[in-house]
Amino acid sequence: MDDLDPVLAHIEAQRDRHLDRLLDYLRHPSISAHDIGIREVAGLLFEMLRDMGLAAETIETAGHPMVLGRRADAPGAPTVLLYGHYDVQPPDPLDAWISPPFEPTLRDGRIFARGAGDNKGQHFAQLLAIESHLAVHGRLPCNVIVLLEGEEEIGSPRIAAFVRDHADRLRADLVITADGPLHPSGRPIVTFGVRGMVGFDLVVRTGTRDAHSGNHGGTMPNALWTLVHLLATMKTPEGRITIDGLHDPIVPPGNAERAAADALPVDIPAYLAEMGLARLDAPTERPFHDRLMFHPTLTINGLHGGYDGPGSKTVLPCAALAKCDIRLVPDMTPDQALDCVRAHVARHAPEVEVIARGGMLPSRTPIGSRFTPAIIDAVRTARGIEPYLYPSAGGSLPDYVFTRTLGLPAFSIPYANADEANHAPNENLEIALFHAGIRTGAALLHRLGRMRAPGDAAAPSA
Repeated sequence: MDDLDPVLAHIEAQRDRHLDRLLDYLRHPSISAHDIGIREVAGLLFEMLRDMGLAAETIETAGHPMVLGRRADAPGAPTVLLYGHYDVQPPDPLDAWISPPFEPTLRDGRIFARGAGDNKGQHFAQLLAIESHLAVHGRLPCNVIVLLEGEEEIGSPRIAAFVRDHADRLRADLVITADGPLHPSGRPIVTFGVRGMVGFDLVVRTGTRDAHSGNHGGTMPNALWTLVHLLATMKTPEGRITIDGLHDPIVPPGNAERAAADALPVDIPAYLAEMGLARLDAPTERPFHDRLMFHPTLTINGLHGGYDGPGSKTVLPCAALAKCDIRLVPDMTPDQALDCVRAHVARHAPEVEVIARGGMLPSRTPIGSRFTPAIIDAVRTARGIEPYLYPSAGGSLPDYVFTRTLGLPAFSIPYANADEANHAPNENLEIALFHAGIRTGAALLHRLGRMRAPGDAAAPSA
């Protein structure tokens, strides 16, 4: 009998208990933006890791604590770092929830609660996979480090310093994150990278006060028009970003990444219908997945100034603000992108101030990583179907701290349904996918345990 079979049997026998424990976990708020419940949940995780047999610690930062656990049962086998985050988004607007966000409710085969999919349900499945191996065999097939962050939902402002300062505690061979949604078809995916991002404000003041649009129209510059004209110089109607130098560092995808993206199915009419769209964004000729994986974006998040109340007010605004972000692809950096934006603004509208709002680097692991076959095999074993391979996700996670700071390959293997409504009211996780996540986590540990750690010739072969 394969060592994995009794572990999977144990997971099946524990279905009801595992679900009840997740529901209890979701009852504890941990809203990082409001500092609500963070330390209580960090304490719960510390106790959970300790009680399952890991060396556990809570490590303070200048903000919310990191929870770290480790266990080394398998000399010669790889060490996998399992990353997740225990903080959640604020639940607002509360009146849009069918059931209270921190009173987990089961309906239609789903768990409805804040954090169900993002990220408590997913990293909890990883922890239960570890616990299941220990319950059956008393040891783990590979070595494990667990890192749970409490600030991901506010942009992970301290994880870079934490990873740099504690690199000795995080020595591993690869990183796996269970976060994000599956393919819309429900098919599992393995993601090899994420886009980075940088946010910034464009701020302009053309006078000391708003003015009458008749008495001063034509003599006083309009702050909103200043920003509108500036923004129009940054991107054409055809979708081309025209900020000089922005694209210079971009490394195009390799052959394997190109082939993987081309192989991904997409139902564009279904996507348009789901999002209520009449068309895709320009440029019209760009393939769907290329837009999300291989190209930067420039987004106007909001444009503010003047009067936007009921009725009319013939005012000429003296101040205006545009909030923007740029999604970054390898090898762009937030600093490089901001330098290009500042130079562009200085040429076209020098009276406009550029205010940086922070960002994170992109990350990409080659599809040809030595760990890729083992990960695919584990997902196939647990789910009974071949996963799709995503060279990159469209969104951003702090994977760069693993790939750049620690020099490790990093993979994301999501367990949540595509319509999990993360960050929105009525966030949910399909119960069947929660159990499938535990099986997948268990299969990953088992399959990695059959590999050699780099440089260990005596360990079992892959």
